[in-house]
Amino acid sequence: MLAYAAGALVTLAFLIVQTLGAAARGAPDSFAELAERLSPAVVNITTSTMVAGRNLPAMPRAPRGSPLEELFPDLFGPQGDGNERQRRASALGSGFIISADGFIVTNNHVIDGADEIQIELFDGGPLLDAKLIGTDAKTDIALLKVEADAPLPFVAFGDSNVSRVGDWVLAIGNPLGQGFSVSAGIISARNRSLRGTYDDYIQTDAAINKGNSGGPLFDMDGNVIGVNTAIISPTGGSIGLGFAMSSNVVTKVVEQLKEYGETRRGWLGVLLQDMDEDIASAVGLDSVKGALISNVVPDGPAEEAGLQPGDVLLNFDGTEVADTRSLVRAVGNAEVGKAVRVVVFRDGKTMTLKVTLGRREDAERDPTVPVVEKGEADGEKEAMGMRFTALTGELRSQLGLDDSAKGVAVLSVDESSDAFTKGLRAGDLISEVGQKPVNTPKDVTDALKAANDAGRKSILLLVHRDGEPRFVALSLTD
Repeated sequence: MLAYAAGALVTLAFLIVQTLGAAARGAPDSFAELAERLSPAVVNITTSTMVAGRNLPAMPRAPRGSPLEELFPDLFGPQGDGNERQRRASALGSGFIISADGFIVTNNHVIDGADEIQIELFDGGPLLDAKLIGTDAKTDIALLKVEADAPLPFVAFGDSNVSRVGDWVLAIGNPLGQGFSVSAGIISARNRSLRGTYDDYIQTDAAINKGNSGGPLFDMDGNVIGVNTAIISPTGGSIGLGFAMSSNVVTKVVEQLKEYGETRRGWLGVLLQDMDEDIASAVGLDSVKGALISNVVPDGPAEEAGLQPGDVLLNFDGTEVADTRSLVRAVGNAEVGKAVRVVVFRDGKTMTLKVTLGRREDAERDPTVPVVEKGEADGEKEAMGMRFTALTGELRSQLGLDDSAKGVAVLSVDESSDAFTKGLRAGDLISEVGQKPVNTPKDVTDALKAANDAGRKSILLLVHRDGEPRFVALSLTD
């Protein structure tokens, strides 16, 4: 009897857990209560900008007081003289209030270039003039501020990292200028990248259209987990491919805009390249991991710390580096001026270095061009399906290289070679082979011999094209 009772209790407990799990995954009966609670914090945004109008032919002016003058002021008014005129263009978007004192988040593209920004609250009333606090084009986020007679309703950010594919979400905004509108859907995917360095989009099938830009994407607890930003559509309308910048990106940007009026991202001072199996094998790693440094900015934080082209960054500030995208985001989120430890793989072993991060925005305003020494010529050679030569003054001119360029020039590439398959072409500049600088064709063949003697299956080349460096791993077994 006792055994039966225990078994029954276990079965009952299982059924309860199973029922609760099913309820948690099921669709809500209604979104009405959630929409009613959250809508007052969502705003419509109207912007206006003075733009140049098209040239119009001179038109006769109506007599003063004529009914035509009232009906067609643009045609018969004082500006109808055939000259190019200024006209005011308007645009619509959405946003949401994040504090009772009137801070509002929206998209940068909603207010970009606007002369006037006005806010319409959910409960109506007069439009409020908004002040632009700051923008971040990289994440398409802008922060506004309005003054109101009473505290404003607001919503809070949630943790987008705990959201899962399949979770229900709610979008509220101003689609196509139709006023406050609610749509629901699920999270279709996470960690999407569209075009930006710091992209971390939530993909949703909740209906998002023009005018929804800048509006909030809510989870079922009523927290903002994304800012509706973009759609992919051949028609211009929603087809279930909407994208919201994740809250864990937005919150950091908003905090900096509120405090400084601009962003302050960490900067390492390197160019990065994703790893693949060939590159991992060429540098001696047993698996594809980390991010490869293809170039180091002179006098930047990385160079001062001792990082070099060819280093593979495995760990940044205590976090394992999965790929270049994760590293760029980690560096950008780090505090400017912070001294961080990085673990790199170099010459078959790991080492730890300390880097004091700079500020990316300062570096972008004052870009630094790497400077290297001039090489010397010693004829042509062929290897790995390529024919290459040392640089001369005439060759530099033909290839558009300045006197600081260093390496050997590729004259031709056999289309059946691994080098051609990996994208090398005539006109490329090779500055390193086997992570050693090369100035002459003999340097290249010496590096190849050393790699073969060491039993390597592949070798790493640092290739430059149009001023951009990248590493290419070529097979030595062909």
